[in-house]
Amino acid sequence: MRPVLRFLTDDLADRIIAEARDLLCGLGMEIHNDRALALLGDHGARVESKTRHAWFTPDLIDKALETAPASFGLFDAHGDQTHDLGGDRVHFTPGSSAIHYLDPDTGRMRQPVTADYVRYAKVVAGLPNIAAQSTAFIPGDVPGPVQDSYRLYLGMKYCAKPVVTGAFSIDGFEVMRDLLLAVRGTEEKLRAKPLAVFSCAPTTPLQWSDITSRNLMDCAAAGIPVEIPTMPLAGFTSPVTVAGTLAQHAAETMSGVILAQLVSPGAQVLYGGSPAPFDIRYETTPMGAAETWLLDAGLNEVGKRLGLPTQAYIALSDAKGLDAQAGLETGMGAVVAVLSGINSVSGPGMLDFENCQSVEKLIVDHEIAGLALRLGRGVTPRDDFPVRPRIEELLSEGHLLISDHSLQNLADEHHFPGPVIERANQSRWLEEGGLSVVDKARAAADTLESSWQPPGLSAEAEAGLVERMSAAAASAGMDCLPEVGS
Repeated sequence: MRPVLRFLTDDLADRIIAEARDLLCGLGMEIHNDRALALLGDHGARVESKTRHAWFTPDLIDKALETAPASFGLFDAHGDQTHDLGGDRVHFTPGSSAIHYLDPDTGRMRQPVTADYVRYAKVVAGLPNIAAQSTAFIPGDVPGPVQDSYRLYLGMKYCAKPVVTGAFSIDGFEVMRDLLLAVRGTEEKLRAKPLAVFSCAPTTPLQWSDITSRNLMDCAAAGIPVEIPTMPLAGFTSPVTVAGTLAQHAAETMSGVILAQLVSPGAQVLYGGSPAPFDIRYETTPMGAAETWLLDAGLNEVGKRLGLPTQAYIALSDAKGLDAQAGLETGMGAVVAVLSGINSVSGPGMLDFENCQSVEKLIVDHEIAGLALRLGRGVTPRDDFPVRPRIEELLSEGHLLISDHSLQNLADEHHFPGPVIERANQSRWLEEGGLSVVDKARAAADTLESSWQPPGLSAEAEAGLVERMSAAAASAGMDCLPEVGS
């Protein structure tokens, strides 16, 4: 039996959805993109161009929810499926777009550079519990106009896993689409086997910017899946209560689903979110708060009630280093995510309110994800009944270490974490160096980096990546890419 964690009754989820529909139809959305406004107007929405406002209709909402798929897959650079996003299936992904990197030598945050990103990509390639890579942080040694495309370029060059990413600009999206095409080959193949998910989020409360709405529509037109990580802050930019924030979140997220479906019925969309309470004491947005977990689990339940696959920023921490707070916030969030059945869990590796990524924390979070996923598999009898023969064998032999039943079921029944999780007794731990979790995580990252193997792209695909990225870098005034060193 798979254990299930729920926080909303069906009646409450339906009430939240009804309130969201009322917000969309009664208050509408402010949308700063002429194409989006025109598209909505053409399909029956009331549009006021002067105030850039659109009021949705029940029919628009219903049709979008009918055409949006309940699940979809992601595929790696070789075309092998890695994700089945839907149902209660859970996949972990590193948190994305951090502006800081936790230096493994100093334990302090600093601006990341290309070498940090290459190390990160090589490490992610070797972490089986992390199903996708993300464009996790922003290298500071390239100019702003190519920071979005450059990190996607590095990720695909050094890791075969699919990518959760996002564009900072309209031009940036075009470069990133071309990079995906360089790997997949053709538009038809990219549509058939998506290699990336783009994050496109509305602005809370009840707004879409020009760039994000354009990127959302461009993704839908190109057959690239999107996640909509709506970010209401309870008590600041949304109602202070969990239920009230979930209703506002639902309206904002559903508006993105509608836009995507108007562009391309059947467009693949994750009903996502990065909500949080607003901590009035520090004026911060704690991602490791109990209210954040309630919001994430709640939005997952609402999304599933709407028939959509889900995403959330959870299983991360607001700590400033790899310490007890980082472990407890990430671990509790991961358990909530798995037992709730959030399909795409964005967060591992992240610290400091989504501002910092740490490779060493990602190593630990990979183990947290493995433990949480094992918990999510629940209890399955494996030739256990009647149990009497097992106990008779135990009484006869004194142990069950090499019994047929143990040998047949050990691998499926017991999850064994990697060496970063300490399970030795104290004397053995001391004999092996008495290393802290930070020391072991750093050593594990070094091992993964040194044992990394190239993702096996074809020569044509790799040349296409370099050519397109080099052209974009040149247009931004760069003589060369830091990654190629010439």
